[in-house]
Order: sequence, then structure tokens, then C-alpha cells
Amino acid sequence: GAEGGGAAGSGSREAVERLVRAHPVVVFMKGSPAQPLCGFSNAVVQILRLHGVEDYRAHDVLQDPDLRQGIKNYSNWPTIPQVYLNGEFVGGCDILLQMHQNGDLVEELKKLGIRSALLDAKKDQDKK
Repeated sequence: GAEGGGAAGSGSREAVERLVRAHPVVVFMKGSPAQPLCGFSNAVVQILRLHGVEDYRAHDVLQDPDLRQGIKNYSNWPTIPQVYLNGEFVGGCDILLQMHQNGDLVEELKKLGIRSALLDAKKDQDKK
């Protein structure tokens, strides 16, 4: 190929775009959801877990230096983790935390047809 650096590298814009569009919720992180290898990646996993979002794609950038650079170029965001909802870049750990705290994340998940577990948790509290 004319791109240089292997077969259309996993860090190419096309490859990254395919990954972010492959699933409604996509996370690029260090390590895996079962074993996050940085505190920020861990925080993203925990926030998704709080909302009951178990069905998402996680890509370990430590396994793939091309992807690690490619995703930063794609989003124009210098750090990992990165969260994508419906193919749109949302942000990193701090932005996800903010959305979690102000209720935006519940709304964004609703748009994807995902009902946040926190809605049900709130209902239980109201009953008491």
C-alpha cells in the first residue's frame, strides 16, 4: 500500500472510524474492562457499570501502538481513555464523570436506546 507502515494500519482514519461506528458504545482504554491498567480507564469502566452498560466495545490501546496514536489523531484529543457514543467522540474520563454527575449520560444513553440502571435505582429510592 502507498500509506506505508503495514496493511492499511489500524491507526488510519478509516480503520478508526470503522471501530467507533461498529457499536453504539465504544471505549478506547488502557487494559480491558475486566482489568483496566490505568485509573482513568478504570473510572470509565466503573461509570458505565453504574449505568448498567455491560454491552460495549472496549479496545486496549496498549496492545496496538498504531491505534493508540490513530485514535488521538481522530478525535484530536491527547489522552486515553476515550468514549464514543453512536460514533461521536464524547470525551475522556473527566467529561464522562461530569456527564454522569449532571445527568447528561442518562440522556445520551436513552438516545441510543439504552436505559440507565440508575433510573431504576432512583425509583427504588422513591418507594422507600
